[in-house]
Formats: sequence, structure tokens, C-alpha cells
Amino acid sequence: MQLEYNVRGVELSDLHKIMTLYKAVAARSGGIARQVDEITEAYVRNFIKRCHETGIILTIEDPSNPGILIAEVHTCSPGIKVFSHLLSDLTIAVHPDYQGKGLGSLLFRTLLQEIKSKHPEIRRVELIAKESNQKAIRFYKKFGFRVEGRLKNRISGKTGGLEADIPMAWIRQD
Repeated sequence: MQLEYNVRGVELSDLHKIMTLYKAVAARSGGIARQVDEITEAYVRNFIKRCHETGIILTIEDPSNPGILIAEVHTCSPGIKVFSHLLSDLTIAVHPDYQGKGLGSLLFRTLLQEIKSKHPEIRRVELIAKESNQKAIRFYKKFGFRVEGRLKNRISGKTGGLEADIPMAWIRQD
């Protein structure tokens, strides 16, 4: 039997479930840019609140255990009028045990469809990926994101070395 994964919006009551998800992803190399000890209640509460006010935040529950979140994506406005046409700070997290099942693709398709259908004012979506995370960069390109540069020595790796961040953007084509 194939499981059916459904995307839904995030509520503040999901805060601790998102913390659990993010800690699992942060513990793996190549995951999100934050370290496990940086995944705090304040951090998660802040991005949930910001996304409810000025962006989009979506999640997927484990269909066999709805109390567990296995993937999440969020993006929000920088909150400055000259940037009112864009969403930035895009972050996606898929639990390591569920990677390779198409959940990231499902979240991105749903996110971009929501932007296209419900947010005509949004012309651009931005994200930044570590240069060493070529798998993520290829994934983002699959959804129409384009590399827009290279920020040399911007991010400190777990070994203390510096690497480049790669700014990418999706631009509405209509």
C-alpha cells in the first residue's frame, strides 16, 4: 500500500513538532544551516509568526502517525515596501528518514502553486544554498530557481572552514 502525503498549513500548535523535525534535519550533514542547539522555541515561533503575517508556511504529516511532522517549507516577506513583490528566507526541511520519497518536490510544487494562484503580487522568491550542497542546488533548479551569484567565504562549515553561499531566485513568468 502506497502512503498518501498531504500538504497543509502550519499552526502555532505545530511549534514543538517543527522543532523536532528541524533538530533531526540539523543533526545531519547537508541539512539546514542551523545547528541543533540553535533550533529553539523562540526561533521556530518567530518564523511561524512571520510567515503567517507575510508569507507562506506548509508542512506534511506522517500519514501513519499524524502527530509527527516529516517535512516543512516556509518563506516570507522581508517586510520592506521596496521588496513587497518578493518572498525570501526560503527554508525547506525533510526528515532524513523520509528523504527520497518526493516530499520536497510535493512541498515545492504546492508552495509555487499557492504563490501563483493566491499571491499575484509576488514576482520573485529567494533562497540561499551552501555551495557544497549540489544536490539541493540541482533540486531548486528543477523548480525554476536560477543561480544569481556566489557569496565567497560566507558560511562557516562544521569543520570551521569557510565556503560560498549560492543565492538563487525563482522569477514569475507570465
